[in-house]
Amino acid sequence: MTDTKIRVRFAPSPTGPLHIGGVRTALYNYLFAKHYNGIFILRIEDTDQARYVEGAEEYIMEALEWAGIKIDEGIKEGGPHAPYRQSERKEIYHQYAEKLLNTGDAYYAFDTPDELEKLRLEYESQGETFNYGCNTRLRMYNSLTLSSEEVNRRLASGDHYVVRYRMPENEDISFIDIIRGDIVVNTSTLDDKVLYKSDGMPTYHLANIVDDHLMEISHVIRGEEWLPSLPLHVMLYRSFGWTAPLFAHLPLLLKPTGKGKLSKRDGDKMGFPVFPLYWPYGETATGYREEGYFHEAFVNMLALLGWNPGTEQEIFSMDELITAFSIDRVGKSGSRFDPEKARWFNHQYMQRKSNEELAELFMPVVTKKGFSPSHDSLVKLVSMVKERATFITDMWKEVDFFFIAPDTYDEKELKKRWDDSSADMIRSLRELVASLEVFTPEEMEKTVREWVSASGFNTGSIFNIFRFLLVGACRGPRLFDIAEWLGREETLRRLDTGLRKLTAGNEA
Repeated sequence: MTDTKIRVRFAPSPTGPLHIGGVRTALYNYLFAKHYNGIFILRIEDTDQARYVEGAEEYIMEALEWAGIKIDEGIKEGGPHAPYRQSERKEIYHQYAEKLLNTGDAYYAFDTPDELEKLRLEYESQGETFNYGCNTRLRMYNSLTLSSEEVNRRLASGDHYVVRYRMPENEDISFIDIIRGDIVVNTSTLDDKVLYKSDGMPTYHLANIVDDHLMEISHVIRGEEWLPSLPLHVMLYRSFGWTAPLFAHLPLLLKPTGKGKLSKRDGDKMGFPVFPLYWPYGETATGYREEGYFHEAFVNMLALLGWNPGTEQEIFSMDELITAFSIDRVGKSGSRFDPEKARWFNHQYMQRKSNEELAELFMPVVTKKGFSPSHDSLVKLVSMVKERATFITDMWKEVDFFFIAPDTYDEKELKKRWDDSSADMIRSLRELVASLEVFTPEEMEKTVREWVSASGFNTGSIFNIFRFLLVGACRGPRLFDIAEWLGREETLRRLDTGLRKLTAGNEA
């Protein structure tokens, strides 16, 4: 692709739980970097201290770790461009704000929030939108309109100020987005964004440009919500005399309806998570991990929300994703999130896992229910029911009757299955089962079928009633697999219990 060393970054703000759209952004950066043997950096952009949320930074790192997105340089990992937390880089940004002021590409603005709000309301009353830019800045309180003495006096006295970028007037800015192609924006439509504040903190615009340059970022892959900021960022690179990285703005993740950005409210309403992990602070929220999703299924699902591999393949390991990923196969249009497809992916990964691994994952569920089967017996049990399950926890409702003998029977099924001849058939079946020398599914089925044929009974009726008495309903895996797992003694006990309960009061 290029001789330049690929270096990308995921740079979230610790303002709350990480949305799955953010995880997808991190994933695409990671896949892109690893496809080209590049470096993936995690940088925490915490310059907006007013919105900082305790615990969010740790949540971001834990979420990436769970998803299998490995960080090469970051807060914990360190690296040649540390620190990787923006609040620890304040002095660096101050130097670059000064450079822009000295070259005239930025200026001090002393307008108070109240003054700006008053102007906005005046413009709104006339059906217009206030824009602090080339058409208004010469009527404002800033270093372009005030004398140098007045500017120095205000700075010395500690007046509130911001540093704004001085956007050129009526100039076309041309740039390329890898996903969206050529883009041209006229500077007269842009405002003079705030880059630096008197509290010593930069805004996102200055901090991310400076950090991307100093950290030698080759490609900026981020959400499309940052596309309107791209003209300013391109101009900042020009003002500093730096070569800009290549940009790619990812499409939105859309609601299941396809209309609007996917939100927590959608998940709450429709019963699916929009965060990778449980969020324990304030307004708590569930996560994919806690809902029982395998991290591989979660990643596979996310990768295909916006990226098309160009083949019919849907199931990808992380290594396969790295090999196949190409940023030019990411679409421009938003990707509709389908909660049922997410469940489908988890089901697919459930079927691909070994019975041994599933048994280990399922054992805590069974233990919590008060049972202690052997590992081998649970492996066998899992093999019988996993096709019916989407999540590990689903398996309990598929296997509960293996551990708990039925004490009631499905009334609707009872009316269909049990008649005056049933008791005699089951007594004969019980004697046959008790006499079996080999208690394997194959031997049981062979012997029972031969007996049914010789006795003139209906095979379907016998098998259905047999299952009914073992399970309590007509559900579960293969009948003779159930009997083998229960064992001869428990199978006979359940037949006896069924006969006793279903014939009570009907015999003299």
